[in-house]
Amino acid sequence: MSTPQPPMPQAAAPNWQAAAPGSPQAGYTSPIPVVRTHLGHAIASEWTKIRSVRSTMWTLGVFVLLVIGIGLLTAALIAANESDAGLAGENPLSFGVFGLLLGSICIITLGVLTTASEYGTGMIRTTMTACPSRARVHGAKAIVFFLLAFVITTISTTLVALIFNGMLYGPDPTSDQWLRATVGVGLYVSMLGLLALSVGSLLRHSAGAISAMLGVVLLPMLLAVFMIGSESLQDLSKALISYSVPNSLATLYDNPFLGTESGPQGWTPLWILTGVTAVVLGGAFAAQSRRDV
Repeated sequence: MSTPQPPMPQAAAPNWQAAAPGSPQAGYTSPIPVVRTHLGHAIASEWTKIRSVRSTMWTLGVFVLLVIGIGLLTAALIAANESDAGLAGENPLSFGVFGLLLGSICIITLGVLTTASEYGTGMIRTTMTACPSRARVHGAKAIVFFLLAFVITTISTTLVALIFNGMLYGPDPTSDQWLRATVGVGLYVSMLGLLALSVGSLLRHSAGAISAMLGVVLLPMLLAVFMIGSESLQDLSKALISYSVPNSLATLYDNPFLGTESGPQGWTPLWILTGVTAVVLGGAFAAQSRRDV
């Protein structure tokens, strides 16, 4: 004699609806609420991923340590050797570039890892299964990374600017100098990291993308150094220095390597990098839509 089966709970029972006239199959209403996904869901997912991996904490922690630590050390050394004349008219905020030159490498590394690491571990398959829209995934990664890098960089550069302005005796910086030494530098370094994120998406290889970005940052300056002895290459050498990443950061701090007579000035380095990043980011979006996972 068979044992009677307990009745199925009403909530778990599928709700089959009658097929509409002319419909090949019956409709089905899931007992689980169905929500249409949008960019906000992808941003929440990417935020969960970027804040829960160790690489984010390590790279941002080292970045803050380099920027603020080198800033404090530089300010202390300059203050100890500062004469009664002070900085002789030099902007006291300009010395913040020393720590940022090293710290920007951390932001570049994090930008590459945000995309390329998922291809190395295979996590990208899970990501694309959960969100098949590749443009939405890439856009969410770019938004989350850029905002995170901008907030951390701007806070760090603002603290360093306050340290230098408080410890060094020099002319009071103008509002434009304050803005470029804090928000402007934060935007520039974040844009540089976004460029690294796009390169990582194109190459899909962490080590290769990091090497390529380090070449973009350091190679122009190295080539310019080797060209100094050649008179015929003087103009090219100056151009490489003027448009290099280190000189662009120094320009935002009102302290370009070749002085104010040549090269981009003021906010121009930020606009140049923004244009380059927009082109590479657009290429990354196009490549994502055409290539297989």
